[in-house]
Amino acid sequence: MSLAFRHAVAGVAAIVVLSAACFGSDPQPYSISLPDTGDGQVDSGLRAISLLVGLRSKTPAPPFALIDRARGDSGRFETVLQSFGYYKARISIAIAGHDIEDKTLPDLLEKVPQGQSVEVKVAIERGPRYTLRKVEIDGTIPADARKALNLKSGDAAIAANVLAGQASLVAALQEEGYAFATVDTPSAYADDAANAIDVTFKVDTGPQVVIGPISFTGLKDVNESFARQYLTIHSGQRYRPSAIEAARLKLFGLGVFAGVTVRAERDQTKNGVVPLVFDVQERPHHSVALSGAYSTDLGGSLSAAWSHRNLLGNAEQLNLSAAAIGLGGTDTAGLGYNLTAQFIKPRFLGQDQEFEAGLGAVKQHIDAYSQTAENFSLLLRRKFSTLWTGTGGVSVTHDFASQEGVDRTYELVSLPFTGAYDGTGLNDPLADPVRGGRASVTVTPTLALGHKSLTFAVLQASGSLYFDLSGDGRSVLATRALIASVQGGATFDLPPDQRLYAGGSGTVRGFRYQSIGPHFADENPTGATSIDAVSIELRQRVWGDYGFAAFVDAGQASTDGIPFNGSLAVGAGVGARYYTSIGAVRIDVAVPVTKVTKGDAFEIYVGIGQAF
Repeated sequence: MSLAFRHAVAGVAAIVVLSAACFGSDPQPYSISLPDTGDGQVDSGLRAISLLVGLRSKTPAPPFALIDRARGDSGRFETVLQSFGYYKARISIAIAGHDIEDKTLPDLLEKVPQGQSVEVKVAIERGPRYTLRKVEIDGTIPADARKALNLKSGDAAIAANVLAGQASLVAALQEEGYAFATVDTPSAYADDAANAIDVTFKVDTGPQVVIGPISFTGLKDVNESFARQYLTIHSGQRYRPSAIEAARLKLFGLGVFAGVTVRAERDQTKNGVVPLVFDVQERPHHSVALSGAYSTDLGGSLSAAWSHRNLLGNAEQLNLSAAAIGLGGTDTAGLGYNLTAQFIKPRFLGQDQEFEAGLGAVKQHIDAYSQTAENFSLLLRRKFSTLWTGTGGVSVTHDFASQEGVDRTYELVSLPFTGAYDGTGLNDPLADPVRGGRASVTVTPTLALGHKSLTFAVLQASGSLYFDLSGDGRSVLATRALIASVQGGATFDLPPDQRLYAGGSGTVRGFRYQSIGPHFADENPTGATSIDAVSIELRQRVWGDYGFAAFVDAGQASTDGIPFNGSLAVGAGVGARYYTSIGAVRIDVAVPVTKVTKGDAFEIYVGIGQAF
């Protein structure tokens, strides 16, 4: 019994089945009946490990092979039951009403008419579940580390929990500075009379160490002084794997490295001091990207981007992009452009701060207005934690806007402030979120000079939640919500591009871009001072890298300055997805569910990346 428990703990569940298939024998069709043991986890384990179940429709078996398959399953079922603490279980398997050990069974199966199915019936009596009676540690460890086992007398003797306790104990000891601690596979003694098991963990903590000299390999153009300053660990600190891993991820997050690994130099450890080596692989300094998008309302867009990831040797970024916009589309009236230049300096006046300077120019002709504008901005972004980020700065815009034949020029000075939360747990910005949520709140006080001097503020809050329905990221329910309001100015006192609009891929799909809300007499949008919108989308992978989505969006816009006013617009649609390393290629088709003042029977959206 003790040996069987060790095998269960060690995960010895692989049993080699040698099929003595009889040459010339036809495959024997069969049905399989597995019992309900009363323990859902056990039932799932039995079904997952069974070759009788897994190969029934995939690999036909002649009579002798079917018997061998059943015998193999008997051993596999025993392993599963023992791993859950059932060491007195009884298993019997019958084929066509005869036990698999019945010597007449092969001849009986040979006489079954070709194509006729036989029943394979499995019977299981779990018996009593063994419990842990004693959980002991052979060795001296800190009291806090002892709690990491999370095992106590009276717990069910489940092998997976014992293994997890072993791994947790090693991790806890390493977090206490015992970098080279070892915990042997637990030994076990079974008391069959008491249906109990005693478990002993043999521990060798080794010396408690601190971080010694930190060195780098692989650095070429990134300055070592910068990489060293960017580290969040330092020589003399207690050795803690979690802190070392956090430092590695932070270094990797700079964007200049294709890979970052770290290793402890055990052979060079002396007097409780262990050196660390960060191995890095630098990415190419330059990158060029071409992209495009299409929607029936805004037409097509083509863009090109060029980036330098390490401009001055300290991971400074220079990003240049140019896009042609308004290539056709029912909501556009001419070709436009969008030009941007962005400089980002990490570790600016602080470990978790970065400085950003930006230049931009845009020209667009859409139903709501035509605009030509140039913008200059300075921003400071600070990461407060793994979840929270704040951004603040100043933005200056020269804005020429034309609406309904009225041309006006504005000079805008804004002070945008944003607080953002990201609880999706993603380190790759191209990865699709499958769980957790994101949220942001932005307040933008603005001084407008030109047609009319005005001080106003744009307030906006948005968030999204993601629910992993299948547990493996293949079925995801995504939700989105947005509310915004402009305070301090009436609708027509505001520059047209500072007003709020709903409709389109960013709010309510199925409606033309900016078409939801108040309109002029010619049905062109006037813009609003409040909007709100919600979306719910089911994303389902079907096979491989292919999937589909189904969604419903709703939103409204009004000139009241308070969200949740105006006529509610609802759109719905479906889409196809092809998942690539740079994001999902998305094709969505949406229709308006509610009445459309001015719009199309449907809208199509094509792009890379999920809608939200």
